[in-house]
Amino acid sequence: MKFSNLCLITCITAASAFVPATSPGRLSFLTLDANKLVRKENSAVEITITAPSKATSAAFEKACQEVSKNVSIPGFRKGAKIPAKVLENAMAAKGGRTAIRAEAIRALVGELLEPALQDEGIQPIGQPNLVTSAEDLAESFVPGEEIDILVSCDVWPELSWKGEEPYKGLKASYKRKPFNQAKFDKALVDLQERYATNTKIEDDSVKLEMGNSCTVNMVGYMATAEGEKGEPLPNAASGDNVEVILGEGRYMAGLVEGLVGASVGETRTVTVSFPENLRDKTLAGKKAIFDVKVLEAATRTLPELNDDFAAKVRPDLTKESLEAELRKAIDEEDAKEYIGERNRSLGDALAEVVDVEVPDTIVTQQARDKYAHMMAEMRDGGTDDAEIKKLITPENFQKYKEIVAADIAKDFKISLASDAIAEAERLQTPPAEVDEQLGSLRKECESSNEPYDEAAFRPKVEQTLMRKTVFDFLAENADFDITYTDEGEPAFDAELMEKLADESVEREKQLVEDESGKDVDSNISVVAEETSEGSVVAEILEEPEVNDPEPEEVVEEVVETEVEKVKEEIIEEEVEEDDETRAARYASMSEADRNFAILVDLGMITIHQDPDGEGYDDSADDEFCPEYDL
Repeated sequence: MKFSNLCLITCITAASAFVPATSPGRLSFLTLDANKLVRKENSAVEITITAPSKATSAAFEKACQEVSKNVSIPGFRKGAKIPAKVLENAMAAKGGRTAIRAEAIRALVGELLEPALQDEGIQPIGQPNLVTSAEDLAESFVPGEEIDILVSCDVWPELSWKGEEPYKGLKASYKRKPFNQAKFDKALVDLQERYATNTKIEDDSVKLEMGNSCTVNMVGYMATAEGEKGEPLPNAASGDNVEVILGEGRYMAGLVEGLVGASVGETRTVTVSFPENLRDKTLAGKKAIFDVKVLEAATRTLPELNDDFAAKVRPDLTKESLEAELRKAIDEEDAKEYIGERNRSLGDALAEVVDVEVPDTIVTQQARDKYAHMMAEMRDGGTDDAEIKKLITPENFQKYKEIVAADIAKDFKISLASDAIAEAERLQTPPAEVDEQLGSLRKECESSNEPYDEAAFRPKVEQTLMRKTVFDFLAENADFDITYTDEGEPAFDAELMEKLADESVEREKQLVEDESGKDVDSNISVVAEETSEGSVVAEILEEPEVNDPEPEEVVEEVVETEVEKVKEEIIEEEVEEDDETRAARYASMSEADRNFAILVDLGMITIHQDPDGEGYDDSADDEFCPEYDL
């Protein structure tokens, strides 16, 4: 049986918080004689509400009226006014001796807490809690006498900055690929190609070369499975007086190659392949055959890259400014791939310059949402509902909350700080950009047959775009330490490998000396010794019956041995991970991997060794295949 995410969220709560009772009519005449507020950690407050005598009397009478509507007492009609004493005796007989008084106390809190907090100028969040339970307070509650009620609740926190506009000039760092010089060079050439001049080749016998251009008539046909001409292609795929520039990667694969060596007046039959990403899906990825007649040929001359050329591109440009703008455009385009890393770095720095006490209500609610999402992903991944239900316990949720609390608190600080920056700097998101995003969402919903609710989507889109605007603003004013690095395998550390090899040789030497008591320097091969000629040689024993490995093989074998030893030592040495190390490990993972790692760390999932993996210990296996039971 499937169950909803709401069920997932509900199941993780251990005990219900105090919920103020609601009543049909508000006790509008109630006023506070006094209230005292004490601020606690994590943006919590405790407030003492002093309910006056008239308020306690009215609340108790109201509670009696509500109870009388739902109880049957011999001698009284249902809904009739029943004396309070009779009602309390009836409730006591059912085990609720102070139930009516407890309900009156809840009604008092429901009526008096909000105005009390408003008087203090604070905004409550979450549900308030009675420091002393309503049942315990009911023991001393006397209708018609004033009572002090101590209530705790989380309130919306106040934000303060560590300094004057510290969000300007944030010091942040991240890694990205270095500037793509090859892309820049190609962009310059492409720009020059746009302004190239053609010089007609008068000699019709001259054969076309790469870099030339030609004017052609093209007639296309679909290629059959046998490679013959089939149905004619649509007119859009053929044409007359078409200019073709002989350069790599410009057109369909095979067209340029098929024209190299042709001369004016010649007709070539060329087989081409349409690109897979062609807009016309009826042609995408398919082969075609073109009859191409060369009408005219020309040489192409690229303009020199100088100030005159730059002025042709745009009057206010020079060669230097043209290259600078092009370089910036290319770098910004490549940098988009690393915006996520940039923003994470900015977010970390932003959280350090803001003072905000994060309410536990926020942490708990966010942890619930994340926990429910994680459980839902497990279900979507094929985990049985019965197994998921076993994981959803108050204890497991509390463990999970402790792990994710720091990240939730940081995200909350960043969110609050972003809103404050948007307001202080008067940042705005263009309405057209919001409408564009909503239009894309509408199309996605239509294509997936999902309902489109613009009223629900619009505030989320606006919030997302505003966050992007804020982080772009932070990036423009940030002090970045960017590490430019090529992705790929880590570089081979020759010095480390040589050191490991030397240490291994020394250990082997010492071991032999200890066993034989002799100096065995003459029997140990020198792994790598640089001669005056600069080559690497080895002092190899010249015993004919021994096939000594090459020096590189010796080093490789020694290194592999040392690496395996180090791995074994790391595995055997179970070092307990501290919170900072664990948080760093989680931060380096994707959301899916992080959720899985948290489940493993909590002991909620056990990783079993792959039976087909290397080094699998099958000594404990007790299963067998009857087919091969001999």
